[in-house]
Amino acid sequence: MSDYIEKLASPMNVIARHPSNEDIARAHRSFDEGRFNEAAFICRAVLAASPDCAPALHVLGLVAFRANDYDAASEWLMAAVRRDPQIRYYNDLGDVMTAHNRPAAAAECYRLVIAAQPDNVDAYNKLGRALRAQRQSAEAIEAFCQAIALKPDHAAAYNNLANALVEAGELQAAVEAYRIAINLRPDCAEPRSNLLFALNYTPDVSPETYLSEARRFEEALYASVLPYTSWPASRDRGQSRPLRIGIVSGDLKRHPVGYFLDSVLANIDRSRIEFVAYPTRVIEDDLTRIIKRRFVQWTSLAAMSDEEAARRIRDDGVDVLIDASGHTAHNRLGVFARKAAPVQASWIGYFASTGLRAIDYILCDAQVLPETEEAHFVERPWRLQDSYLCFTPPQEPVEVGPSPHLTQGAVTFGYFGKLGKMTDEVVAVWSHALLSVPGSRLFLKARELDGDYAMREAVTRFAAHGIDGSRLLLEGGSPRAEYLAAYHRVDVMLSPFPYPGGTTTAEALWMGIPVLAMKGDRFLTHVCESMLHAAGLADWIAQDADDYVAKAVASANDTAKLGAIRAALRNQLLASPLCDAPRFARNLEAAFEAMCSVHVDAKPHTP
Repeated sequence: MSDYIEKLASPMNVIARHPSNEDIARAHRSFDEGRFNEAAFICRAVLAASPDCAPALHVLGLVAFRANDYDAASEWLMAAVRRDPQIRYYNDLGDVMTAHNRPAAAAECYRLVIAAQPDNVDAYNKLGRALRAQRQSAEAIEAFCQAIALKPDHAAAYNNLANALVEAGELQAAVEAYRIAINLRPDCAEPRSNLLFALNYTPDVSPETYLSEARRFEEALYASVLPYTSWPASRDRGQSRPLRIGIVSGDLKRHPVGYFLDSVLANIDRSRIEFVAYPTRVIEDDLTRIIKRRFVQWTSLAAMSDEEAARRIRDDGVDVLIDASGHTAHNRLGVFARKAAPVQASWIGYFASTGLRAIDYILCDAQVLPETEEAHFVERPWRLQDSYLCFTPPQEPVEVGPSPHLTQGAVTFGYFGKLGKMTDEVVAVWSHALLSVPGSRLFLKARELDGDYAMREAVTRFAAHGIDGSRLLLEGGSPRAEYLAAYHRVDVMLSPFPYPGGTTTAEALWMGIPVLAMKGDRFLTHVCESMLHAAGLADWIAQDADDYVAKAVASANDTAKLGAIRAALRNQLLASPLCDAPRFARNLEAAFEAMCSVHVDAKPHTP
């Protein structure tokens, strides 16, 4: 049990007496009014006299939940349920399990609520979220549809339904559901943000259309936001302290953001730059524990409003604030809209404009954002030398394996990314390549394939183009070491389009496998291109669909070349700018210092 609860009130320090309904009512009032210590004190006093008092256990669980102590919250609420299985207790326990990243337990709680209250709209909505977290897309969609059937104007359910539809590959239906949610709640930023993310997957959405939608997001956000115009604690020219660089992200863990940050943070010169972390959720893993040491400060924004978070960042004296989420999940763009730091930039976590003019720069390189495409952003481009990404080689000791075609007798193509990126055009082009290479197979590995629905859907989509299911290898998620070892079964990786592979591209190169990419027309579509240029594999970038198929066929017909690439690629990658962390760190330090210099010259802040 957490120390803070124990310190609030020991049973020995209260006068035992028979608790009354008024005691519990006072505890609830204290909690509702934000006096959490007082609420906990009252409940501990009640429990000293009546250890089985379920309402007191329930309030203690809510206090622990508010403090992000999910273990303690679970213990208190489960104790309350055991003594009095009230529907409200099960609902709150489900909320705790959801926040604690225990979706299966959360789903069971919400099912119990629904069994007792079949018309409980919010329980269906929450059940859908828990099912979605378990990659059960079909079941999640059904739960959200049930919530909407009970309450047709439930904007949150439409938003969540759209999220599930994106993961199921139903992009057009998802876009429609997002727009319904926006019409129902024009003031709500979340569906607008999610819509922008989904539009990146949609091939027929132009950069201009996307940017118009992004500007509408900004307009809706600024309806209730007053940005800061001065930052009294920020560093001015001539000060000797290191620049303070804040990173706001919900993905400081085993996630592309974490993987690309790790080696960079480890090589930063702390006499020039010190990093401050602002995680947006309380979920940590072994990579979190490693990169946490690289920051001089770690402050969770999970329990703060956007206004509170912006005030805290401003008071911390952050000079440059980095958004590492964009319009992905767990973003806090409302903090950036409030201009929490004098200089703000987008980097790593997103691949298009946020739409916020309060974000000054987009960190990029010459490949990922050429000058001819600058109009796609409201942010100004700040080009880093060599590459805008630096890959951290995996810690797992998985060596490069022999080419699988040596034992299979034919080439195996692979794709290990999100199925939502596998658009109908991608399926058509990949099918053409498979039909052009007799005996070849396609190995798809994705967490969505843990579910039967995604498995059936993948087989059906390729069958429509003449690809028999026997030529598909379908596999769900795995622990990282097993995941990396799965590359041993692939000869050539296929990057989808318009949304290419990012981390999966770097991981494939690390495992000795070349990646075939399609040349694009905007930042997102250039991500894989940027990596291939940095790694010295620019000749693996196809100019169009016909060239993509031709390159796939040529690679399959030159197995000797594939073997030579496989043997040399890891060392080639390590020597390239894509893995040269010290060099990248110097480039990044220089960029941040120059940004601050430009800001001081152009717009002095109030001391």
